[in-house]
Amino acid sequence: MNNEADIITTLTELETFLISVENGGSGLTNVAGVAMATSNKDGHRFVAALDDQHQLLLSRGVTEEVFQTGQNLVRNGTSRKTH
Repeated sequence: MNNEADIITTLTELETFLISVENGGSGLTNVAGVAMATSNKDGHRFVAALDDQHQLLLSRGVTEEVFQTGQNLVRNGTSRKTH
């Protein structure tokens, strides 16, 4: 599932997306990880939720700035506490 109309433009939006994935948002199950990636087709940047077989479950486009500055957030997780 890909939502290209809703591109993440800030680190706060990226953090919100990550927390949503962690909490099972969008009905996601079997999420094994999250990664930043670049499309081989057209070079656009995105963040992806992946299952344990590295298959794409959900993705959202990100701006180049968020791609460059948000990699540690994706790698290390969020610091915001969830309920």
